[in-house]
Amino acid sequence: GVVYANYGRPEDFNWLKSVGVSVTGSVVVMRVGGGVSFAEKVWLAEKNGAGGALIYPDPADLPQDPRRLGLSTHTVHLGSGDPFTPGFPSFNHTQFPPIRSSGLPLIPALPITAAAASNQLSGPPCPPSWRGRLPYVRCVVGPEFSSGQRVKMSVHNVMTPVLLNNIFSSLEGRVEPDQYIILGAQRDSLGPGAVKSGVGTAILLELARTFSTMVKRGFSPRRSLLFVSWDAGEFGNVGATEWLEGYLSMLHLKAVAYFSLDQAIMGKTCLMKPLYLNSGAYSFTAFAGVPAMELRFSEERAYPFINTPLDSVSRLQEVLGGRLGVTGRSLGELVGEMVLRLTYDPVLPLRITSYGQSVLQFSAQLNQHAAELGLSPRWVFSARGDYSRAAESLQRTIDDSDLHDPSTSRLNARIMKVDERRPVIIVEYYFLSQYVSAVETPFRHVIHGRGNHTLSALTEHLALLTSDPGRFDEKRFRRQLALFTWTLQGAANALNGDVWSIHNAH
Repeated sequence: GVVYANYGRPEDFNWLKSVGVSVTGSVVVMRVGGGVSFAEKVWLAEKNGAGGALIYPDPADLPQDPRRLGLSTHTVHLGSGDPFTPGFPSFNHTQFPPIRSSGLPLIPALPITAAAASNQLSGPPCPPSWRGRLPYVRCVVGPEFSSGQRVKMSVHNVMTPVLLNNIFSSLEGRVEPDQYIILGAQRDSLGPGAVKSGVGTAILLELARTFSTMVKRGFSPRRSLLFVSWDAGEFGNVGATEWLEGYLSMLHLKAVAYFSLDQAIMGKTCLMKPLYLNSGAYSFTAFAGVPAMELRFSEERAYPFINTPLDSVSRLQEVLGGRLGVTGRSLGELVGEMVLRLTYDPVLPLRITSYGQSVLQFSAQLNQHAAELGLSPRWVFSARGDYSRAAESLQRTIDDSDLHDPSTSRLNARIMKVDERRPVIIVEYYFLSQYVSAVETPFRHVIHGRGNHTLSALTEHLALLTSDPGRFDEKRFRRQLALFTWTLQGAANALNGDVWSIHNAH
């Protein structure tokens, strides 16, 4: 059978269940968008028992003639990097046999045109919000074609080794040359790629030219700058992730921060989005424990032509009212100012107190169910308190420090580097869980990562006590809670630099 599942979001599959439509063994048809990536759509379809996934661009989301509407190839790997070398670098497949990533789907998935998606289904009618703009199509969810036809899916992919080329350029710092501020952008695109790769690459080149000119005119950066053009970004940030995997053992000691310029111009309003899976910055923090961010000019309604053959400079100019050059310059100047401060300030202007508030919200929810579970939340409260106190103490020391005092450089050691007298203190790095495998669960960061070890997974699991008690697994929850708590306590101990103040009762 064939079932239409709107955007393929969790709430869409829940609605299908509520009206008695099963997707088990069926091919699920989903439309692009809805805040859900290709990989997440396929993963959710598989999770709900589907036998295959087809994804199409609806004219409601991509305003073009549906008879000519198509999509470029998309990655369905729920992860980043080479999906056959998860957690380690892809250097030589002939000597190291491939290991399948846990993020690869087990069901076939393909993009299709809007015209191909317009075949008539039979079954219950769609909710009004599910109705797109396919011409002459009555919106129903399936699971059968009205004509009695059936669908057979097959994917004929061939694995071929390809040499990737990441391109690096650097400006060496004069005081802390082994500390790097990294700027990067994806270089490749399967289509015209104006937003996908063109704008980010142009801004990267302009920033590299500008800083190089400043150095020639006498500017002397305290820390080093590294400009990187990434290859194979179109296939799941492969170039960037493989580099991270190859240098993981030392990057957290040397990388001050990473700025992703991918898809930097998609509208007129400046936004700083939280890290998300398909972001060029995501792997730096969630996998490698390096502070990272992605600035973007966008709009409330997403730029509709991304990942399509219509992602051209002329269409982007139409969206921006002819102000592509001005908008690109504004974003470049904004990123440049932030990079300049990280490059030059004696004390790194990094804020490390916000995670405590995120954990506090979860702790309050846990406290409501503590009696029901026969579980004391005091260890979570204690770890959160230790982290918050350590972070606030260090933040006060940073804020009150004398920027002209040479001893302030030692503060940076507590934030991100190592010397002969102190332990390694790197805030983001210590939020990488030590209790999960980088091969099975590459995104080990307990706040930004993906997997059962994360704060979001704990929160979702706890919510089942209210929404669906039959699915709550107390044994698994207790294990999740213990591993998360000790990761948080480890981050607190690392900020303190103490090895004797671990409160433990036997």
